[in-house]
Amino acid sequence: MTAPTRWVDLKRFTSARVALGRVGNAVPTAAHLAFQADHAAARDAVHAALDIVALQAELASPAIVVRSAARDRPEYLLRPDLGRRLHPDIRLDPQPGCIALVIADGLSATAAQRHAAALVAAIGHSGPIFIATQARVALGDDIGEALQAEAVLMLTGERPGLTSPDSLGAYLTWQPRRGRTDAERNCVSNIRPAGLPIPDAALKLRWLIAEMRRLRLSGVELKDEQPTQEISISVDIT
Repeated sequence: MTAPTRWVDLKRFTSARVALGRVGNAVPTAAHLAFQADHAAARDAVHAALDIVALQAELASPAIVVRSAARDRPEYLLRPDLGRRLHPDIRLDPQPGCIALVIADGLSATAAQRHAAALVAAIGHSGPIFIATQARVALGDDIGEALQAEAVLMLTGERPGLTSPDSLGAYLTWQPRRGRTDAERNCVSNIRPAGLPIPDAALKLRWLIAEMRRLRLSGVELKDEQPTQEISISVDIT
């Protein structure tokens, strides 16, 4: 059975599973196989390991490698709390007043591998850079507190969807310290070619960083009131 015309028209504007058609009580074989392939890609993204050497080679500045308290991927997935804390063996030298940038594998090392270096370059970050493994978003708070940082920008692989195994999220936190909540962060989500393009994400982040520094806050109190027209933002992200 073919899908109604309106559903076919809708399919042009979304990667969601609409207008698949039907064969008896099931979807067509092609749609079923596509679902299985996308599901496998999402699972692979969750379990993939970040190629740290390759990522370091793509970055214009050296990056310090750190890890969370989670020993391995299975423990990371079962114990989110451990992914929010630095491993006790990690010691970081304070860099008061910096903006620390952390690239984390998160729930999709695939996303960090594909897009993080390009986003860092587009933002123009010149402060300390860290690569974190088995990391949750709140690990940035631990890193920022140890550094006595002014703020932390966490780039992390987001939980994969069936059509988005490579979605990168960016989380901005003013005055990071252990115990910060998600309400105290700003998030720019779905950064990838099929979502929010890297140039647009970089422009948004640069604007948020400038406003964060001006108002000295982040999270729900920092409203996204960026002008809709394209503007040039000059800010020293160090």
